[in-house]
Amino acid sequence: MATMRDIRIGAAQFENRDNDKQHNLSRIHELTRRAADLGAQIVCFHEGSIPAYSWMQPLDRDGLLRVAEPVPDGPSVRRLIEIAREHSVIVMAGLVELDAQRIHNAYVTVGPDGYITHFRKLHTFLNEHLTPGDRYHVIDLLGWKIGFLVCYDNNLPQNVLITALMGAQIVMMPHVTCCLPCVMPGRGVVDRELWENRQRDPVRLRQAFQGPKGRGWLLRWLPARAYENGVYAVFTNPIGWDYDGVRPGLSMILDPYGEIIAESNALDDDVVIGVLTPEKLTNCLGRKFLAARRPELYGRLVEPLPTGHDNTPDPGWTLERS
Repeated sequence: MATMRDIRIGAAQFENRDNDKQHNLSRIHELTRRAADLGAQIVCFHEGSIPAYSWMQPLDRDGLLRVAEPVPDGPSVRRLIEIAREHSVIVMAGLVELDAQRIHNAYVTVGPDGYITHFRKLHTFLNEHLTPGDRYHVIDLLGWKIGFLVCYDNNLPQNVLITALMGAQIVMMPHVTCCLPCVMPGRGVVDRELWENRQRDPVRLRQAFQGPKGRGWLLRWLPARAYENGVYAVFTNPIGWDYDGVRPGLSMILDPYGEIIAESNALDDDVVIGVLTPEKLTNCLGRKFLAARRPELYGRLVEPLPTGHDNTPDPGWTLERS
């Protein structure tokens, strides 16, 4: 721990355009520049940030194949490397990966010296033609151990726990979430008119974003993932119109106590910078919880639900939306 140093991470958000990689990469370029000017060493973007994400829900396999590209040799990864090299930072962004005949929702990490790694989302509810990833992933980067989980992966506590048990001190959590149809009280969609009218009437939109449709829901579970596992959590999310719904941004970085150390409340493209310090890792209760586990009691964790329960995976919101 003595050899670790503070690290500065940027959590970005922007309004992506469906199936417009050039535009989305231009926003990644600009926000990376902005983050680098603020001293960031790593700049993180949301799930599927290069092609955009939600619009791929109704695509057939051929449609997804037209979006997918190889990693690390595809054009989007090459462009990310150019951006990273220009600004001397590490960049993380989401795309659709083609690997032989498999299509993955992937999250790519590159630096000034080239491609570093990528992670494949474990829970791919969006489209039946996406192949789920089959492993957790933790890497050494800038003296820290960094793990990756994409969107719904983080809603299952076991995924974050295992990533922490593999040594992760920071977990990157790129998302496309909030303001979705849902049965929970207060949840649901945000009217597009509120987004389009945000300059003239920002109060109503901010109230919607800060309530149970957005930030209020995130704070039910996101701080818990950081606190219970003793990790930093870096949450990124798009803002604005996204295929058929409004997204609230709210990109934030949480420390191992579950406290927010950097957060965007902007109603626009934005990036916030958090300073992550190693001493919080030694003082937090989450690390003590990991040591206090009794794995001999946990056999039920790998068993299916008992008879009478619905064992069909369900993300908890409506995927087919008109």
